Amino acid sequence: MAQVWRCVGMRWADGSPQLVWDGGRRSALTWGKTVAFGVEEGGGRTCVGARGNPCPGRTQVPARGTGARCEECARLERAHSVAADTMADDPRPYHVYLAWFGPGLVKVGITAVERGAARLLEQGAVCFSRLGTGPLMAARRTEELLRSALGVPDRIAYAEKRAVRAWLPRDAGERAAEVVALHARAVALGGWPESLAREPCRVADHAEAFGLSRLSAPVGEVRGLVAGGVVRGELVGAAGPDLHLRTPRGEVVLDTRLLPGWGLVPAAQRELSVPVVPLRREAPAQDGLF
Repeated sequence: MAQVWRCVGMRWADGSPQLVWDGGRRSALTWGKTVAFGVEEGGGRTCVGARGNPCPGRTQVPARGTGARCEECARLERAHSVAADTMADDPRPYHVYLAWFGPGLVKVGITAVERGAARLLEQGAVCFSRLGTGPLMAARRTEELLRSALGVPDRIAYAEKRAVRAWLPRDAGERAAEVVALHARAVALGGWPESLAREPCRVADHAEAFGLSRLSAPVGEVRGLVAGGVVRGELVGAAGPDLHLRTPRGEVVLDTRLLPGWGLVPAAQRELSVPVVPLRREAPAQDGLF
């Protein structure tokens, strides 16, 4: 009987992507590597639990969902997160940042200073600059100020990031231009909390970390895993939770958030055999921020 592995998800460590498995084992993901696994026959996708604890009911969850948690476990997980504003007494310092994902796709966000650029890599930010540093609640107030005053969101859907990734400018200065312009507007605003120190614009670029120069326009994306299905392809790039795989049918994007909750086994065949749906291929128009 084949050994069954359970994937926890993808993590970025030292600027490189890794798949993390139940028990702590990690698999480094390098360009040119063949990513191949099968999905356990006869099983379904079950809730991964919350806060390190298994789901009491081992509830079935949708194959197409990216959360891999039932409603109860998702609520418990979110109740202890910074994103849910339930950790107002967190003593750690936080960065406020601007992140760019493509033309017109800029967001404002916060991340703990101790995490460095990890949060930006996890989100698939192609480039970013920090705006300021301070306590959590001051960072939250600044995030809201900038979101309102500059008209930039604090969230951008992965589908939008995915749709433009292969069409991004090749020039780093062109990729950085919107962040530079928005940074200048942001630091000129009044109303910043006194406890949050402004930072100069220093744009960091992740094009090399993501392998963007290797990407072609994807023909589709994996819609979800199925029992008995196989994922197989040559890794040509990665960004956020996404793996870009070269397959006989063309480049296909796999969102690794679809993996947790499934039992994974060695691939039994040499062809990709999970549902793939077309991916929007046209580059987006500039949205008029400037």
